[in-house]
Amino acid sequence: MRLVGPQGEQVGIVRIDDALRLAQEADLDLVEVAPMAKPPVCKLMDYGKYKYEAAVKLRESRKNQAHTVIKEMKLRPKIDQHDYDTKKGHVVRFLKAGDKVKITIMFRGREQSRPELGLRLLAKLAEDVEDLGFVEATPKQDGRNMIMVLAPHRTKSAQGKTATSPEVEAESIAAEA
Repeated sequence: MRLVGPQGEQVGIVRIDDALRLAQEADLDLVEVAPMAKPPVCKLMDYGKYKYEAAVKLRESRKNQAHTVIKEMKLRPKIDQHDYDTKKGHVVRFLKAGDKVKITIMFRGREQSRPELGLRLLAKLAEDVEDLGFVEATPKQDGRNMIMVLAPHRTKSAQGKTATSPEVEAESIAAEA
């Protein structure tokens, strides 16, 4: 088998019992890294430490992920102006919070034969909130419902959040003065 040392250096091709003896002398584990290679590759390492560091790295990568939340707002095609304004206010609040908004227009009975009413309402809503968000998924009919998804605009502060400590801000203000 081909043996790799604890610092990543190539030890060379050795017999299995020699590799086990080297691992025992160094108080490390002999881990098979590439079993399908010719000859198989093994590495001397502290396997418990390796697993712990891998778990920490996985936790860190999960912590840095952005969680997307989708809020839903349901409307009817014959909505009153005040009700529309109230629902639009909710959509504005969701977009300002950085959440995506799924707008659903529910058609009942004969309203299903007039999908242009729903399209007009969705276009009006998209136009009213275009400064806060954009249409991510265009309106489409799904049975009795028409669905559109709005997503917030990405600002530079949201893309690269750089938090400055009060001390750093005080130093930069003092340097400017």
